[in-house]
Amino acid sequence: MSYLPSQPYPPMHGGVTPMIAYPHPITPPPGHGVLVVKVNRGPYAIPVTTSSRFKIDKRDVPIPGEGTWHVAVPAGPHDVRYTDFMGVPVITTSIAVQPGAAHHLDFRFGAWRNRVHDGYGTDVTRFGMWSNYTVLIVTLVVVGLCCCGGMAVVFPAMGS
Repeated sequence: MSYLPSQPYPPMHGGVTPMIAYPHPITPPPGHGVLVVKVNRGPYAIPVTTSSRFKIDKRDVPIPGEGTWHVAVPAGPHDVRYTDFMGVPVITTSIAVQPGAAHHLDFRFGAWRNRVHDGYGTDVTRFGMWSNYTVLIVTLVVVGLCCCGGMAVVFPAMGS
């Protein structure tokens, strides 16, 4: 599969600090590119952006809420991930940043699976944990089968 080349980023005025999320388009410093990170809140009672951490190469990058954020990062390969509050990965991906270019990542927290897509809609998830709702349903089914199935083994004569 071939990808279209990254598009040059529109110039903006003012200085930019790398590894800080901006809510507006930015011009990267020399030797840097821009990650345009789109994050939804997820279907959860507590939004993902409140309960999780966005990390680039194991460094926290504070993203204050859902929406689109612009982060200047040095050119080269990077490990990008969302982790839960304990540091367990929820979504991970890798990206090679080109200097002066914008690279789009769309983090989609869904009811069944958590995924990340690039600017062309291609799923670039290296690891996507099942949603909290999916984990809860599987746990309830397993516990239900163990309890109900265990009762049938322990008390087989109760049904007759």
